[in-house]
Amino acid sequence: MIRDFGAIALCILTAFLVAIAASVDRAFFSGLPIILLCAIVSFATHWIIAVPSLITSSEKYFDFTGMVATLLLILTSMFALFSSGAEVSIRSVFVATFVSVWTLRLGIFLYKRIVKAGEDRRFRDIKKSLPKFLMTWTLSALWVFLTTVNAITLIALNPPEPIGVFFVVGALLWLLGFSFEVIADRQKKHFSEQPENKGRFITQGLWSVSRHPNYFGEIILWTGIAIISLPFLSGWQFVTLVSPVFVFLLLTRISGLPFLEDKAEKKWGEDKDYIEYKKRTPILVPFFGKKITK
Repeated sequence: MIRDFGAIALCILTAFLVAIAASVDRAFFSGLPIILLCAIVSFATHWIIAVPSLITSSEKYFDFTGMVATLLLILTSMFALFSSGAEVSIRSVFVATFVSVWTLRLGIFLYKRIVKAGEDRRFRDIKKSLPKFLMTWTLSALWVFLTTVNAITLIALNPPEPIGVFFVVGALLWLLGFSFEVIADRQKKHFSEQPENKGRFITQGLWSVSRHPNYFGEIILWTGIAIISLPFLSGWQFVTLVSPVFVFLLLTRISGLPFLEDKAEKKWGEDKDYIEYKKRTPILVPFFGKKITK
């Protein structure tokens, strides 16, 4: 219990420090820096929706909450910008659109998946402990804030400069990453829906060049947004580049690859076809990435 509440306090402190470091001069709304306000919105959204989830011991709206919080952060930053009377730059509009499209697509996809599955297996043990359950929702609030802080900082900066090389390169990377993620998710969904594929692992399409192409796409799209922001960050604002780094570490070291690779190893570890699949298919980066991990 003490560890869980300690983790909650650490999440809040981390978000506060990053928000203060990223705060943009003169970018205030109702007396608060826009970035700090966005951090508050993320935590408040998660905690409000967590209450009925805690009461019913349901994780059904967990990923959906992340989508709602992300949209609210974008809306908050854009509303604050419009309220300031400043002319909103095309760059801010594009970045707000990029993030909104990403979170709507992923949030709806994950919500449909959990409704169909009936549960999120990650929560089987978490739901047994109230502090752990609350801590998990708080971690999600931090995840939403750290993932989007670079984007909302760029929106708050509202740079008026014409579209340049950094924007073009970043936008193309975002499009590449988003396409990878969407196509990979659709391919796996279609594969899983076929009765003859029950109990089998996918080796088709993008899954033939990466064991986790959706995660590769996720990392690339946030890297693209970071590249768009690079020419306009200064001083402590460079701390917002934690966004793609955080996504990379989360997916490759914490909740993504380790969990799924271990799950696959337990299920197909002795399967000769799976062993061959691991030998020829990179774990993350298509064609060039590391292959067998065990």
